Amino acid sequence: MTQTWHDLLFAHWPIDPGLLARKLPVELPLDLFDDQAWIGVIPFHMTNVGPRGVPSLPGLSAFPELNVRTYVTLDGKPGVYFFSLDAASTLAVIGARTMFHLPYFRAAMSVHTDGRRVTYRSARRSAVNAQFLSTYEPIGSASSAVSGTLEYFLTERYCLYTTTRSGEPRRLEIHHKPWPLQIADAQIAVNTMATAAGITLPAVAPLLHFAKRMDVLTWGMTRLS
Repeated sequence: MTQTWHDLLFAHWPIDPGLLARKLPVELPLDLFDDQAWIGVIPFHMTNVGPRGVPSLPGLSAFPELNVRTYVTLDGKPGVYFFSLDAASTLAVIGARTMFHLPYFRAAMSVHTDGRRVTYRSARRSAVNAQFLSTYEPIGSASSAVSGTLEYFLTERYCLYTTTRSGEPRRLEIHHKPWPLQIADAQIAVNTMATAAGITLPAVAPLLHFAKRMDVLTWGMTRLS
């Protein structure tokens, strides 16, 4: 499939590894950077979503998405594990839950840009209080993360992991160029996304990065032994 991701905010908080590991399937080991675990809240919006070579469909190929994630590794391959993915597309939510075993949720979402500044709103359409409201913008020039740095650990990952209902691990491969990262400035007025997953964020300022655009290819799920 093809996807184009726009106006991403990477907001990351350090989390105690022992606390976060208990939230993961036992089949997926938590990945650490200098013995520290991290959780990210990542708002963005997508276009060009669909099978490769198929024209975009109005109302189905473009929508906001917001994910809550941490980092795992399996068989020596680092990847992303999602606690939740909120999307404004009902079709995307149903399809991802059915085909990819991913924890997608329907949400009321809006994204507005004013020059460089992005205003992002999301509220999950359920009884769970999962809301996010922020304005953010990039600062300075874009550059790729250097291998071995925390920024590289948090962003340069080319697969995601999940498990089926029976606990079988699955991997989905992702391909894109290195992230064009910029330092970000953000005012996060409301953020209950991690709390909705049973995770309490620490009372520290998040590590913030911005990426304007990324063209992405994804493949189907692979069964892992």
